Amino acid sequence: MLRIGLTGGIGSGKSTVAKIFSNLGITIIDADIIAHQLTQSGSDSFKEIKKLFGEKFINDNGELDRKKIAQTVFSNPSAKIALEEILHPKIKQRILQEIEKAHSSQYIILAIPLLLESDFTDLVDRTLVIDTNDDIRIKRIQQRDTRTEKQIREIMANQIDREHRLQRADDILNNNGNLEDLNSAVTRLHRQYMIMAS
Repeated sequence: MLRIGLTGGIGSGKSTVAKIFSNLGITIIDADIIAHQLTQSGSDSFKEIKKLFGEKFINDNGELDRKKIAQTVFSNPSAKIALEEILHPKIKQRILQEIEKAHSSQYIILAIPLLLESDFTDLVDRTLVIDTNDDIRIKRIQQRDTRTEKQIREIMANQIDREHRLQRADDILNNNGNLEDLNSAVTRLHRQYMIMAS
């Protein structure tokens, strides 16, 4: 089965693209959703992360304060590495389990934000990069989050830079236009992947 790795910088529109593929009947395996499931209150990962960061990173509901953790890891490289060492092997294992179960579509999309920054590239046959201008990305993130531009730029600085991301892409999807343009571009890619998969 053909495995497409979907990636792009924060605010590039990965979730929207994944949703369009899903509407076309393609199985999506989302690393962010898996990470969320693995870190639910009381889980092994939750306990390890709590031990790593301490009580002040647990919110009033007894869940991880994800925003606080994100701010910490994006300004502290050693904390970022420690968190990844807890989560990445478990996420990878779960993705492999999900791939085993995915028989309903001719190809699958693995939505992995840190595909190129981490050791997940061996899971995919092709890499699809969503490419979006920084100004548009910042605007989008500010519309959905309460993050400041400084916080957003810190996250962007922690991700692989645009030039390297594009160099490592097999397919590039430009997402500077409107939703209609994006739908058309994804549909074209979908046809291409269906031919490759068969």
